[in-house]
Amino acid sequence: MPKNWFVVRVQSGKEDQAKKNLEHRIKLHAFPEKIGRVMLPSERVTELRSGIRRTSERKIYPGYIMVEIEVDEAGHIPQESWFLVRETPGVGDFVGSGLTPVALRDYEVERILSDAEKAEEEVPRLKIDFKMNDGVKIKEGPFQNFDGVVEEVNPAKGLIKVIVTIFGRATPVELEYWQVERI
Repeated sequence: MPKNWFVVRVQSGKEDQAKKNLEHRIKLHAFPEKIGRVMLPSERVTELRSGIRRTSERKIYPGYIMVEIEVDEAGHIPQESWFLVRETPGVGDFVGSGLTPVALRDYEVERILSDAEKAEEEVPRLKIDFKMNDGVKIKEGPFQNFDGVVEEVNPAKGLIKVIVTIFGRATPVELEYWQVERI
């Protein structure tokens, strides 16, 4: 029987626990042949908090997990699989119209799976919370305590170009993202 991917709503912030509960129930009820993988797409993000660089996992789709489930000829989930997923603690309901779960399309699954594989391979990306025209204050360096406006953000290098007024002239200054704070 073919398997399709379905999206299931879970309690936001409890995605890991809901995934763990579902995987445990699948093993407990001997359903691995009917319910395949359970996936929680996430990426590693590096951010600076209180002057300390931290790497953390960030959910790409908070409040949702993906489940690969065997379907019948009509493309419907068998009742025992449907109830096993729905009755799992922390799991809400399937994404779809009414009581009919809608399977993800093949191209959607391929994109999500390839993004998940890339996220595992690549180094954590920087999380820079600044945008163009944000007002900032410089915390460190030769321009400490100067105020400015963000002109450009380069997340690949972790740099921010800030326009600072020095002696009445607007001057662009390139700084690392952790050297500035939002006003």
